[in-house]
Amino acid sequence: MVELLAPARDKRSVSAAINNNADSVYVGITDYNMRANVANIELSDIGEISKQCHDNDKKLYVCTNTIVSDYQLEKYKKQLNKLEEYEVDALIISDMGMLNIANKHEIPIHLSVQANVTNSEALKVYKELGVTRAVLSRELSLEDIKNIKRSSPIEIETFVHGAMCVAISGRCFLSSYFYDRNANCGECLQPCRQEWILNSTEEKQLILSQPEDNDIEKSRLLSPKDMCMIEHIPELIEAGIDAFKIEGRARAPDYVSTVTNCYSDAIKLYENGLWDQSSKELIPKWKEELKSVFNRGFDTGFYFRTPKETSLDNQATYKKVDIGQVTNFYKKINVAEIKLWDTLEVGDTIIIQGNKTGSVSEKVSSMQIDGKNIDKVSNYSVGIKLENVVRENDHVYKKVLLN
Repeated sequence: MVELLAPARDKRSVSAAINNNADSVYVGITDYNMRANVANIELSDIGEISKQCHDNDKKLYVCTNTIVSDYQLEKYKKQLNKLEEYEVDALIISDMGMLNIANKHEIPIHLSVQANVTNSEALKVYKELGVTRAVLSRELSLEDIKNIKRSSPIEIETFVHGAMCVAISGRCFLSSYFYDRNANCGECLQPCRQEWILNSTEEKQLILSQPEDNDIEKSRLLSPKDMCMIEHIPELIEAGIDAFKIEGRARAPDYVSTVTNCYSDAIKLYENGLWDQSSKELIPKWKEELKSVFNRGFDTGFYFRTPKETSLDNQATYKKVDIGQVTNFYKKINVAEIKLWDTLEVGDTIIIQGNKTGSVSEKVSSMQIDGKNIDKVSNYSVGIKLENVVRENDHVYKKVLLN
């Protein structure tokens, strides 16, 4: 069975991944991962998260995949003792020095996509260095991956969904050049996603902005579309890939919840022998759900060809509006008391997120204040009947559809 690996930027995203049938979760700790610009998980929280994963029969992988200095390596040595104590299931590493240090511990080592592995001979070398799994370069075709798998002495993992980088395996200097922020130390500010105007010495101008009437000279040529391989799950499984990875450690819990659930359902459909029978009906449904959360439009990456389509801004079909917080939950009747600081109406859809709750979505079918049904309320505490279990202090958002 193929493993489904989901991203998490915080405790809420960890729970969202677990609750939506991820087999494993990968997180980043401060100072040593490629998403330093977003909220990362403190080392002191890893023990609790590891226990939560293991209690739910899930695995926890910790990203330590940046370029590091000697000073950082000394600090890393001390942190490895704690990570080993917390029984994390693997470290994701790209730097050879970090790999050498990690080999002195009992934690399995997975090679990061930052290592840019493109052939099976490299995997043989990495096996000798203690690596048990490698995340293959995003720039490989499906045929390349099949060939590598036939000769690989270790497990292989590939990305199946999420953002694509304009540079080879993230080795980009744009952020460093423009903002003095090193992408390979996790500080990328993504100038590639902006609109640019390029002037030549012959006074010709190339405008890199929103596409209009498919005019290639007015597109964001530096910004690829996101990868989406949900309709190609059978080909990926049959290629022998050991783990499917969802990109998105900078994304919100509802992104993790939605994407993980869609890919989990697709994998189960294939493994249960029902793909030919039901996929034509379900693929459009999955794609609509995937489009509802953060995305820049979808493509299939390098799996079948070199991607040439450029992206727009975020194409999500809804936005979240912060409207309140859960102040109590009455488990026997499944009713949440919610303190609102905005307007809510019957028929609205709300998203509730919390460290244990993860991210759940509910359509408001009824609301009560002091035992009386109401249709609309603003800036007040209200009781709402729910299908899911939520918890005190969970955050409540209204789902607002975008045109």
